[in-house]
Amino acid sequence: MNKFINYLRATRGELKHVSWPTQRQTAIYTVLVILIAIATGLYLGGLDVVLTDVLGRILPS
Repeated sequence: MNKFINYLRATRGELKHVSWPTQRQTAIYTVLVILIAIATGLYLGGLDVVLTDVLGRILPS
C-alpha cells in the first residue's frame, strides 16, 4: 500500500511540471485534426474510386 501512495505522490509531482495547452490551443488543434482527417478521407476515397475505375477497365467482368 505504501508503494501505491508513493506512486500517487510522484505522479502528482510530475503533473505539476507538465506544460498544459490553453483552451484556445486545444480548440485549434482539435479543428486541425478534424480537417486533416477529412482531407485524408477524401483523398483516400478519391484514390479508391480512381483505382477501382482503372482496374474495372483493365479487368472487365
